[in-house]
Amino acid sequence: MRKAPADPRAARRPHEVAVEARGGIAVVTLNRPRVRNAIDLATVRALHDVLDRLAADPKTRALILTGAGGTAFASGADIRDLQRRRASDALAGINSTLFMKIERLPIPTIAAVRGWALGGGCELALACDLRIAGESARFGQPEVGLGIIPAAGATYRLPRLVGMGRARDMILTGRIVGAEEALGIGLVNKVVPDDRVLEEACLVAAAIARRGPLAVRAAKAALLAAAYGPEAGFVAEGLAQAILFESHDKAEGLSAFLAGRPPRFKGR
Repeated sequence: MRKAPADPRAARRPHEVAVEARGGIAVVTLNRPRVRNAIDLATVRALHDVLDRLAADPKTRALILTGAGGTAFASGADIRDLQRRRASDALAGINSTLFMKIERLPIPTIAAVRGWALGGGCELALACDLRIAGESARFGQPEVGLGIIPAAGATYRLPRLVGMGRARDMILTGRIVGAEEALGIGLVNKVVPDDRVLEEACLVAAAIARRGPLAVRAAKAALLAAAYGPEAGFVAEGLAQAILFESHDKAEGLSAFLAGRPPRFKGR
């Protein structure tokens, strides 16, 4: 996939993305609270680098994405960056390429959302496998109010989650959806108090990390294939299961179950 073009300002300030390892779980934090974690070109490049490292690390079993400051997960693309972008930038897919990389990351991804998740911030959450929202979470695609459209995945990911009718409502009106409504329409998986969002995301990630890592990756790949239709899902599911049937983890998982002991998975 193509990365974002070089940003001349990136050399003048550090990448404002923090990474913390928590026993096989990577917590990646957008750390631009002064601008509500707006996603600029430097942030896009930093996230590409982080994702490449994590995808190559066999010890990382799950990824959590969150935002610093408590008032925003990500308020969207940086407006000053958007003002400078032209047709060639849209065709390069600066944000959409990054979010596709997140969606296709071999390990499961969880968005831990407090506060605003608007525009590109909402699309970033949509690209994750699961979404844990705090009570203050607010989701929306307000781009039409700026004379543009959401073009980093909302037009195809949002309908898959909430249905075409609700997706049209959110995108064409640009209205903001609160946490409880987001839960009711299937946009998020769980709503918890704000001070428990990251904790809950870590609990979910830890539950995933205890499962067979090869099986988790295969399940995610089959689910991604199913987005292209039942035929693709049928083929991917069969191939994934055939690979797993010959794996160490399958033999270990079934043996451990029959012996009444915890499995010792090796990811192969």
